[in-house]
Amino acid sequence: MSTETALANAVHDAGLPGACAMIVESGGVRFSGAWGMADVSTGTPMRPHTVCQIASMTKALVSLAAMQLVEAGALTLDGPIGSILPELADAQVMTGLDADGKPQLRPASRPITLRHLLTHTAGLGYFFVQPQVLQYFGAVGMPVPGSRASITMPLMFDPGERWEYGVATDWVGLAVEAASGMTLGAYLDAHIFAPLGMTKTAFRPQFEDGMARVHRRDDAGHLVATPMNLGGGEFQSGGGGLSSTAHDYARFLQMVLRGGELNGNRIVSEAAIAEMSRNQIGDLRAGYMGSAMPDLAQPFDTFPDQHTGWGLGFLINPEPVAGGRSAGSLAWAGIFNSYYWIDPAAGVAGVFISQLSPFGDPGALAAFGVLEQMAYADQRNASK
Repeated sequence: MSTETALANAVHDAGLPGACAMIVESGGVRFSGAWGMADVSTGTPMRPHTVCQIASMTKALVSLAAMQLVEAGALTLDGPIGSILPELADAQVMTGLDADGKPQLRPASRPITLRHLLTHTAGLGYFFVQPQVLQYFGAVGMPVPGSRASITMPLMFDPGERWEYGVATDWVGLAVEAASGMTLGAYLDAHIFAPLGMTKTAFRPQFEDGMARVHRRDDAGHLVATPMNLGGGEFQSGGGGLSSTAHDYARFLQMVLRGGELNGNRIVSEAAIAEMSRNQIGDLRAGYMGSAMPDLAQPFDTFPDQHTGWGLGFLINPEPVAGGRSAGSLAWAGIFNSYYWIDPAAGVAGVFISQLSPFGDPGALAAFGVLEQMAYADQRNASK
Protein backbone atom coordinates (compact mmCIF):
# COMPACT_ATOMS: atom_id res chain seq x y z
CA MET A 1 0.00 0.00 0.00
CA SER A 2 1.33 3.45 -0.90
CA THR A 3 1.71 6.05 1.84
CA GLU A 4 -0.84 8.24 0.01
CA THR A 5 -3.37 5.39 0.07
CA ALA A 6 -2.64 4.83 3.76
CA LEU A 7 -3.45 8.48 4.43
CA ALA A 8 -6.70 8.33 2.46
CA ASN A 9 -7.65 5.18 4.37
CA ALA A 10 -6.83 6.85 7.71
CA VAL A 11 -9.10 9.80 6.89
CA HIS A 12 -11.88 7.39 5.89
CA ASP A 13 -11.41 5.20 8.98
CA ALA A 14 -11.54 8.31 11.20
CA GLY A 15 -15.07 9.04 10.02
CA LEU A 16 -14.18 12.67 9.35
CA PRO A 17 -16.58 14.72 7.24
CA GLY A 18 -13.62 15.82 5.14
CA ALA A 19 -9.99 16.79 5.38
CA CYS A 20 -7.22 18.37 3.36
CA ALA A 21 -3.47 18.15 3.86
CA MET A 22 -0.17 19.32 2.46
CA ILE A 23 3.51 18.52 2.88
CA VAL A 24 6.01 21.22 1.93
CA GLU A 25 9.75 21.73 1.77
CA SER A 26 11.56 25.05 1.67
CA GLY A 27 11.62 24.79 -2.13
CA GLY A 28 8.00 23.90 -2.80
CA VAL A 29 5.06 21.57 -2.33
CA ARG A 30 5.72 17.84 -2.06
CA PHE A 31 2.16 16.60 -1.47
CA SER A 32 -1.37 18.01 -1.61
CA GLY A 33 -4.58 16.08 -1.07
CA ALA A 34 -8.21 16.38 -0.01
CA TRP A 35 -10.88 13.85 0.91
CA GLY A 36 -14.54 13.77 1.84
CA MET A 37 -16.91 16.69 2.12
CA ALA A 38 -16.71 20.29 3.22
CA ASP A 39 -20.41 20.18 4.10
CA VAL A 40 -22.23 16.88 4.60
CA SER A 41 -25.63 18.59 4.27
CA THR A 42 -24.90 19.68 0.68
CA GLY A 43 -22.32 17.09 -0.37
CA THR A 44 -19.83 19.83 -1.27
CA PRO A 45 -16.43 18.15 -1.71
CA MET A 46 -13.40 19.17 0.31
CA ARG A 47 -10.55 20.62 -1.77
CA PRO A 48 -7.03 21.82 -0.87
CA HIS A 49 -8.27 25.36 -1.55
CA THR A 50 -11.46 25.02 0.55
CA VAL A 51 -11.66 27.78 3.17
CA CYS A 52 -11.81 26.32 6.69
CA GLN A 53 -11.73 27.80 10.16
CA ILE A 54 -8.18 27.29 11.41
CA ALA A 55 -9.00 28.40 14.99
CA SER A 56 -5.87 28.34 17.18
CA MET A 57 -3.59 27.92 14.18
CA THR A 58 -4.26 31.69 14.05
CA LYS A 59 -1.93 32.07 17.04
CA ALA A 60 1.31 31.44 15.13
CA LEU A 61 0.42 34.08 12.53
CA VAL A 62 -0.42 36.69 15.16
CA SER A 63 2.76 35.83 17.09
CA LEU A 64 4.69 36.48 13.88
CA ALA A 65 2.97 39.87 13.54
CA ALA A 66 4.01 40.76 17.08
CA MET A 67 7.61 39.84 16.30
CA GLN A 68 7.56 42.11 13.26
CA LEU A 69 6.54 44.97 15.53
CA VAL A 70 9.21 44.04 18.08
CA GLU A 71 11.79 44.30 15.30
CA ALA A 72 10.32 47.65 14.27
CA GLY A 73 10.60 48.95 17.85
CA ALA A 74 6.84 49.38 18.23
CA LEU A 75 6.54 46.57 20.81
CA THR A 76 8.96 45.20 23.39
CA LEU A 77 9.14 41.61 24.57
CA ASP A 78 10.00 42.29 28.19
CA GLY A 79 8.50 45.66 29.07
CA PRO A 80 5.16 45.74 30.93
CA ILE A 81 2.44 45.15 28.34
CA GLY A 82 0.13 47.33 30.43
CA SER A 83 1.80 50.38 28.89
CA ILE A 84 0.03 49.54 25.61
CA LEU A 85 -2.87 47.44 26.96
CA PRO A 86 -4.16 49.24 30.08
CA GLU A 87 -6.55 46.38 30.90
CA LEU A 88 -3.50 44.24 31.74
CA ALA A 89 -1.65 46.93 33.70
CA ASP A 90 -2.74 45.96 37.21
CA ALA A 91 -3.26 42.23 36.91
CA GLN A 92 -4.91 40.37 39.78
CA VAL A 93 -4.46 36.70 40.69
CA MET A 94 -7.52 34.72 41.76
CA THR A 95 -6.91 32.76 44.97
CA GLY A 96 -10.37 31.19 45.29
CA LEU A 97 -13.96 32.03 46.19
CA ASP A 98 -15.24 33.30 49.54
CA ALA A 99 -18.19 31.80 51.42
CA ASP A 100 -20.58 33.84 49.28
CA GLY A 101 -19.03 32.64 46.02
CA LYS A 102 -17.25 35.90 45.30
CA PRO A 103 -13.80 35.63 43.64
CA GLN A 104 -10.91 36.47 45.94
CA LEU A 105 -8.08 38.38 44.29
CA ARG A 106 -4.59 39.64 45.09
CA PRO A 107 -2.17 41.77 43.06
CA ALA A 108 0.16 39.85 40.74
CA SER A 109 3.78 39.77 41.90
CA ARG A 110 5.12 41.09 38.58
CA PRO A 111 3.74 42.79 35.44
CA ILE A 112 2.64 40.85 32.39
CA THR A 113 4.95 41.16 29.38
CA LEU A 114 4.54 40.36 25.70
CA ARG A 115 6.90 37.43 26.22
CA HIS A 116 4.54 36.05 28.87
CA LEU A 117 1.62 36.37 26.46
CA LEU A 118 3.46 34.73 23.57
CA THR A 119 4.58 31.81 25.75
CA HIS A 120 1.26 31.24 27.60
CA THR A 121 2.91 31.94 30.93
CA ALA A 122 0.95 35.11 31.74
CA GLY A 123 -1.57 33.26 33.94
CA LEU A 124 -4.54 33.58 31.57
CA GLY A 125 -6.69 30.60 30.66
CA TYR A 126 -9.70 29.38 28.69
CA PHE A 127 -13.09 28.68 30.30
CA PHE A 128 -13.31 25.40 28.39
CA VAL A 129 -9.83 24.25 29.49
CA GLN A 130 -9.32 25.21 33.14
CA PRO A 131 -12.05 24.64 35.76
CA GLN A 132 -10.71 27.66 37.68
CA VAL A 133 -11.58 30.00 34.79
CA LEU A 134 -15.01 28.40 34.38
CA GLN A 135 -15.52 28.81 38.12
CA TYR A 136 -14.68 32.52 37.87
CA PHE A 137 -17.12 33.16 35.05
CA GLY A 138 -19.72 31.07 36.87
CA ALA A 139 -19.38 33.51 39.80
CA VAL A 140 -19.45 36.78 37.84
CA GLY A 141 -21.60 35.73 34.86
CA MET A 142 -20.71 33.99 31.61
CA PRO A 143 -19.69 36.56 28.99
CA VAL A 144 -21.02 36.67 25.46
CA PRO A 145 -18.77 34.58 23.17
CA GLY A 146 -16.51 36.82 21.11
CA SER A 147 -16.89 39.76 23.49
CA ARG A 148 -14.00 41.61 25.09
CA ALA A 149 -15.40 40.41 28.41
CA SER A 150 -14.76 36.80 27.33
CA ILE A 151 -10.99 37.36 27.48
CA THR A 152 -11.04 39.61 30.58
CA MET A 153 -10.31 37.58 33.70
CA PRO A 154 -8.00 37.41 36.70
CA LEU A 155 -4.82 35.40 36.44
CA MET A 156 -4.57 31.82 37.69
CA PHE A 157 -0.97 32.36 38.86
CA ASP A 158 1.76 34.99 38.83
CA PRO A 159 3.21 35.71 35.37
CA GLY A 160 6.10 33.41 34.51
CA GLU A 161 5.29 30.77 37.12
CA ARG A 162 3.54 28.14 34.94
CA TRP A 163 2.45 27.28 31.41
CA GLU A 164 -1.31 27.21 30.85
CA TYR A 165 -3.09 27.51 27.52
CA GLY A 166 -5.47 30.43 27.24
CA VAL A 167 -6.57 33.74 25.75
CA ALA A 168 -3.10 35.31 25.83
CA THR A 169 -2.77 35.50 22.04
CA ASP A 170 -6.07 37.37 21.81
CA TRP A 171 -4.33 40.06 23.86
CA VAL A 172 -1.30 39.81 21.56
CA GLY A 173 -3.64 40.64 18.68
CA LEU A 174 -4.94 43.67 20.56
CA ALA A 175 -1.33 44.74 21.21
CA VAL A 176 -0.64 44.49 17.47
CA GLU A 177 -3.62 46.78 16.85
CA ALA A 178 -2.51 49.27 19.51
CA ALA A 179 1.08 49.37 18.26
CA SER A 180 0.25 49.55 14.55
CA GLY A 181 -2.87 51.72 14.57
CA MET A 182 -4.54 49.17 12.26
CA THR A 183 -7.14 46.50 12.79
CA LEU A 184 -5.56 43.10 13.27
CA GLY A 185 -6.96 41.83 9.99
CA ALA A 186 -5.69 44.81 8.05
CA TYR A 187 -2.23 44.51 9.62
CA LEU A 188 -1.97 40.78 8.90
CA ASP A 189 -3.14 41.25 5.34
CA ALA A 190 -0.66 44.03 4.58
CA HIS A 191 2.38 42.60 6.34
CA ILE A 192 1.98 38.81 6.18
CA PHE A 193 -0.83 37.52 3.96
CA ALA A 194 -0.26 39.67 0.87
CA PRO A 195 3.55 39.23 0.82
CA LEU A 196 3.16 35.45 1.28
CA GLY A 197 0.35 35.11 -1.25
CA MET A 198 -2.13 33.91 1.38
CA THR A 199 -5.05 35.26 -0.60
CA LYS A 200 -7.83 33.32 1.13
CA THR A 201 -6.83 33.92 4.76
CA ALA A 202 -8.97 36.42 6.67
CA PHE A 203 -11.32 37.07 9.58
CA ARG A 204 -14.79 36.17 8.29
CA PRO A 205 -17.63 37.29 10.60
CA GLN A 206 -20.15 35.24 8.58
CA PHE A 207 -19.92 32.04 6.60
CA GLU A 208 -19.26 32.57 2.92
CA ASP A 209 -20.29 30.39 0.01
CA GLY A 210 -17.92 27.46 -0.41
CA MET A 211 -16.55 27.52 3.15
CA ALA A 212 -16.34 24.23 4.99
CA ARG A 213 -18.80 23.75 7.82
CA VAL A 214 -17.87 22.55 11.29
CA HIS A 215 -19.45 19.18 12.07
CA ARG A 216 -20.38 17.23 15.17
CA ARG A 217 -21.55 13.65 15.61
CA ASP A 218 -25.11 13.24 16.89
CA ASP A 219 -26.17 10.60 19.42
CA ALA A 220 -26.41 8.05 16.62
CA GLY A 221 -22.91 8.88 15.40
CA HIS A 222 -24.07 10.70 12.28
CA LEU A 223 -22.21 13.81 11.15
CA VAL A 224 -24.24 17.01 11.41
CA ALA A 225 -23.12 20.45 10.18
CA THR A 226 -23.27 23.15 12.87
CA PRO A 227 -23.29 26.97 12.70
CA MET A 228 -20.12 27.33 14.82
CA ASN A 229 -18.08 30.32 13.63
CA LEU A 230 -15.13 31.88 15.46
CA GLY A 231 -14.56 34.71 12.98
CA GLY A 232 -16.99 37.26 14.39
CA GLY A 233 -17.43 39.11 17.70
CA GLU A 234 -16.51 42.45 19.22
CA PHE A 235 -12.86 42.12 18.20
CA GLN A 236 -10.81 40.16 15.70
CA SER A 237 -9.58 37.17 17.67
CA GLY A 238 -5.82 36.76 17.48
CA GLY A 239 -6.25 33.53 19.38
CA GLY A 240 -8.53 31.76 16.96
CA GLY A 241 -10.55 33.86 14.53
CA LEU A 242 -8.96 33.26 11.14
CA SER A 243 -10.17 31.07 8.33
CA SER A 244 -7.71 29.89 5.71
CA THR A 245 -6.85 27.02 3.37
CA ALA A 246 -4.28 24.26 3.40
CA HIS A 247 -2.50 25.96 0.48
CA ASP A 248 -2.37 29.31 2.25
CA TYR A 249 -1.17 27.91 5.56
CA ALA A 250 1.47 25.85 3.80
CA ARG A 251 2.98 29.09 2.50
CA PHE A 252 3.39 30.29 6.08
CA LEU A 253 5.05 26.97 6.99
CA GLN A 254 7.46 27.33 4.06
CA MET A 255 8.35 30.85 5.14
CA VAL A 256 9.33 29.56 8.60
CA LEU A 257 11.40 26.77 7.03
CA ARG A 258 13.18 29.41 4.94
CA GLY A 259 14.06 31.57 7.96
CA GLY A 260 11.45 34.30 7.44
CA GLU A 261 11.49 34.71 3.63
CA LEU A 262 9.42 33.37 0.75
CA ASN A 263 9.51 34.22 -2.95
CA GLY A 264 11.88 37.09 -2.37
CA ASN A 265 9.68 38.69 0.30
CA ARG A 266 11.30 38.89 3.71
CA ILE A 267 8.54 38.76 6.32
CA VAL A 268 10.77 38.83 9.39
CA SER A 269 14.48 38.40 10.08
CA GLU A 270 16.20 35.04 10.47
CA ALA A 271 17.04 36.11 14.02
CA ALA A 272 13.35 36.60 14.81
CA ILE A 273 12.46 33.15 13.44
CA ALA A 274 15.30 31.67 15.51
CA GLU A 275 13.95 33.41 18.62
CA MET A 276 10.41 32.19 17.96
CA SER A 277 11.78 28.66 17.52
CA ARG A 278 13.79 28.60 20.77
CA ASN A 279 12.37 27.23 24.02
CA GLN A 280 11.48 30.31 26.08
CA ILE A 281 10.11 28.77 29.27
CA GLY A 282 13.12 27.09 30.88
CA ASP A 283 12.22 24.06 32.99
CA LEU A 284 8.47 24.60 32.73
CA ARG A 285 6.59 22.00 30.71
CA ALA A 286 4.23 23.15 27.96
CA GLY A 287 1.63 21.42 25.85
CA TYR A 288 -0.79 19.71 28.23
CA MET A 289 -4.35 20.98 27.89
CA GLY A 290 -6.92 19.81 30.41
CA SER A 291 -10.62 20.15 29.80
CA ALA A 292 -13.46 21.79 31.68
CA MET A 293 -15.81 21.14 28.73
CA PRO A 294 -14.93 17.84 27.01
CA ASP A 295 -17.81 18.24 24.56
CA LEU A 296 -15.80 21.12 23.08
CA ALA A 297 -12.20 19.97 23.64
CA GLN A 298 -10.87 16.67 24.96
CA PRO A 299 -7.78 16.67 27.21
CA PHE A 300 -4.77 16.96 24.93
CA ASP A 301 -1.05 16.26 25.17
CA THR A 302 0.88 15.75 21.93
CA PHE A 303 3.95 14.23 23.58
CA PRO A 304 3.06 12.92 27.04
CA ASP A 305 6.45 11.20 27.23
CA GLN A 306 8.48 14.35 26.48
CA HIS A 307 9.22 17.50 28.51
CA THR A 308 7.93 19.75 25.75
CA GLY A 309 8.83 23.43 25.64
CA TRP A 310 7.32 26.54 24.07
CA GLY A 311 8.79 29.20 21.83
CA LEU A 312 7.16 32.49 20.85
CA GLY A 313 4.06 30.90 19.37
CA PHE A 314 4.95 27.21 18.99
CA LEU A 315 5.12 23.94 20.93
CA ILE A 316 8.64 22.47 20.75
CA ASN A 317 9.47 18.77 21.12
CA PRO A 318 12.95 18.31 22.64
CA GLU A 319 13.35 14.72 21.40
CA PRO A 320 12.92 13.21 17.93
CA VAL A 321 9.82 11.19 17.04
CA ALA A 322 10.40 7.69 15.67
CA GLY A 323 9.73 7.79 11.93
CA GLY A 324 8.71 11.43 12.18
CA ARG A 325 9.80 14.93 13.14
CA SER A 326 13.22 15.90 14.43
CA ALA A 327 14.02 17.28 17.86
CA GLY A 328 13.35 21.01 17.97
CA SER A 329 10.38 20.90 15.62
CA LEU A 330 7.54 23.41 15.99
CA ALA A 331 3.84 22.61 16.13
CA TRP A 332 0.36 23.40 17.31
CA ALA A 333 -3.29 22.86 16.37
CA GLY A 334 -6.80 24.27 15.89
CA ILE A 335 -9.87 23.30 17.91
CA PHE A 336 -11.72 21.82 14.92
CA ASN A 337 -9.10 19.04 14.63
CA SER A 338 -6.52 20.79 12.48
CA TYR A 339 -2.81 20.25 13.13
CA TYR A 340 0.59 21.27 11.74
CA TRP A 341 4.30 20.78 12.34
CA ILE A 342 7.45 22.51 11.10
CA ASP A 343 10.77 20.64 11.11
CA PRO A 344 13.63 23.06 10.37
CA ALA A 345 16.29 20.36 10.83
CA ALA A 346 14.81 18.07 8.16
CA GLY A 347 13.51 20.94 6.03
CA VAL A 348 9.93 19.66 5.92
CA ALA A 349 6.55 20.76 7.27
CA GLY A 350 2.97 19.61 7.04
CA VAL A 351 -0.57 20.76 7.72
CA PHE A 352 -3.76 18.73 8.20
CA ILE A 353 -7.11 20.55 8.28
CA SER A 354 -10.48 19.10 9.21
CA GLN A 355 -13.66 20.65 10.59
CA LEU A 356 -14.88 18.38 13.36
CA SER A 357 -15.78 19.10 16.98
CA PRO A 358 -14.81 18.25 19.69
CA PHE A 359 -11.05 18.75 19.58
CA GLY A 360 -8.67 15.86 20.14
CA ASP A 361 -10.58 13.38 17.99
CA PRO A 362 -8.55 10.12 18.00
CA GLY A 363 -9.24 9.42 14.32
CA ALA A 364 -8.13 12.89 13.22
CA LEU A 365 -4.97 12.60 15.30
CA ALA A 366 -4.26 9.19 13.77
CA ALA A 367 -4.69 10.58 10.24
CA PHE A 368 -2.37 13.49 11.04
CA GLY A 369 0.15 10.95 12.32
CA VAL A 370 -0.03 9.09 9.02
CA LEU A 371 0.62 12.38 7.17
CA GLU A 372 3.73 12.94 9.27
CA GLN A 373 4.98 9.40 8.72
CA MET A 374 4.33 9.83 5.01
CA ALA A 375 6.51 12.98 4.91
CA TYR A 376 9.53 11.23 6.35
CA ALA A 377 9.03 7.99 4.41
CA ASP A 378 9.09 10.08 1.22
CA GLN A 379 12.25 11.81 2.40
CA ARG A 380 13.98 8.51 3.12
CA ASN A 381 12.96 7.12 -0.27
CA ALA A 382 14.17 10.26 -2.04
CA SER A 383 17.59 9.97 -0.39
CA LYS A 384 18.15 6.37 -1.54
